[in-house]
Amino acid sequence: MISLLEGADLVCLARSAVEKYLQESVIIKPGKETSEKAGVFVTLNYVTPSRREHLRGCIGFPLPEKTLYQGVIDAAIAAATEDPRFPPLDVQELNYIVFEVSILTPPQEIRVNNPADYPKEVEIGRDGLILQWRFGSGLLLPQVPVELNWDVEEYLANMCYKAGAPPDVWVDPSSKLYKFQATVFKEVEPKRQIIRVGYHNNI
Repeated sequence: MISLLEGADLVCLARSAVEKYLQESVIIKPGKETSEKAGVFVTLNYVTPSRREHLRGCIGFPLPEKTLYQGVIDAAIAAATEDPRFPPLDVQELNYIVFEVSILTPPQEIRVNNPADYPKEVEIGRDGLILQWRFGSGLLLPQVPVELNWDVEEYLANMCYKAGAPPDVWVDPSSKLYKFQATVFKEVEPKRQIIRVGYHNNI
């Protein structure tokens, strides 16, 4: 379990990494580090004058291949500069960006006798999903269906879209579906209080 204090450190680290990179093209080193490895995603949301949030970048590493602090640095810089859906973040935007860090549990394959049973194994707000199909893969964080008010069927269909697949490819026996959970920390406002976001009672 990641404490609120450590989660706040990780969010501050994500912001510091992006600020330093955009201002000086320097990749910072972790001020501290653990041997613990974890999957991690960093999400950047642009806050409008009416206080609505719009996605501005999201990149991460689903598997525990990097140490936690290094993963946050690398994911934060990538979310700001390499998300193909958006132009690179401009340094002037930083005052309007909310940083969010998601620490992932290792993905576990969902095994069912009949693909039609997948919806029974997925819980909105608890489970993130990874879909692998014959032409690619995609990932959605567990907070996404909550924020967009999807039910499980909508979640699975949009998971397919994210993977570049038809909306029902999850029922194809050759497809594989994995689930994971995430502990999420984010700024309430840019450069302000950091909270642990509770999308599900068991997380």
